[in-house]
Amino acid sequence: MLSASVVIATYNGEKFLRDQLDSIIPQLRDCDEVVISDDGSTDGTLDIINEYVKKYSIINYYEGPRRGVIKNFEFGIAKASKDIIFLSDQDDIWLPDKVSIVLGLFSENADITCVLHDVQIVDKQLNVIDSSFFEFRNSAKGLVRNLIKNSFMGSAMAFQRRMVPRLLPIPENVPMHDQWIGLINEIYGKVSICNQCLGLYRRHGNNASSFTHEPLQKMIKNRISLIQDLIIRTRSK
Repeated sequence: MLSASVVIATYNGEKFLRDQLDSIIPQLRDCDEVVISDDGSTDGTLDIINEYVKKYSIINYYEGPRRGVIKNFEFGIAKASKDIIFLSDQDDIWLPDKVSIVLGLFSENADITCVLHDVQIVDKQLNVIDSSFFEFRNSAKGLVRNLIKNSFMGSAMAFQRRMVPRLLPIPENVPMHDQWIGLINEIYGKVSICNQCLGLYRRHGNNASSFTHEPLQKMIKNRISLIQDLIIRTRSK
């Protein structure tokens, strides 16, 4: 079976990091790895990371670039060495068998370069707010569709490592890394939608903005910038 790299970008995530790691690590094998890039945490995050590094040999910890979440994920992705790269925010929960199910989808069809699965939206105490992100967001694949309304959520994505040369570096003006990764896979690869709910996305004060609508002027500006970056990347790669 294909091997897995789980890239976790952390920053002051002590509240939820243990829960997250405890939901991920039991699903991994000796051939897999966890790549943690920390962006300069000042709370107890590093203590938790060091504790888990000592306990699990598959965890690789790196000091991140301290340039924000996008560059932190970019740094972690560049360090990943396995066949399939999973992304994980520092506060989401992976449901049992997520890794094996997603790896199975890649194994069944070698043309697939990216898998996007459904998640439940929960609050800080893991109470369900919405049972399906796909239904909440009306998610679907497609380049134009996801330029207009993004369906790609990093914690619900996995992609082939062979796509990394096309993905990196992530342009400075891209609003979020997950949309960029999804769109590059739409252009150069094949995106597969998995309707199974394989994770819990924790919605709280630090990330609730991802569910709010941008002002129209800002949205148009961001989309134009994103299209320009995609054109530049397609010409350079």
